[in-house]
Amino acid sequence: MPGQRKRRRQRQDEARGAASRFAREAGRWEVLFETQDEAAWRAHIHRLRASDAQIDWTAARMDTFCGRLIQPTTYRLSLFVPNPAPEPGRNPSGN
Repeated sequence: MPGQRKRRRQRQDEARGAASRFAREAGRWEVLFETQDEAAWRAHIHRLRASDAQIDWTAARMDTFCGRLIQPTTYRLSLFVPNPAPEPGRNPSGN
């Protein structure tokens, strides 16, 4: 199929960029909302999308932890928080 190699390469480049952007050294994932009620989870996401324009939705993670007989299904919304940039002229080791 024409152009398939180019599209595959673009997807691989995007995946590498996302991996470096969300690397462990780059920051941490903070939980914004967690519940076991799917309707409440969806309603919370809809409210955030409608009201909070400051959220970078490309840095949001929506997880569904599938439950079993012992533990119910849990829904979690997390946001990636990057580490603060070091101040110019300061030693990053803290000395």
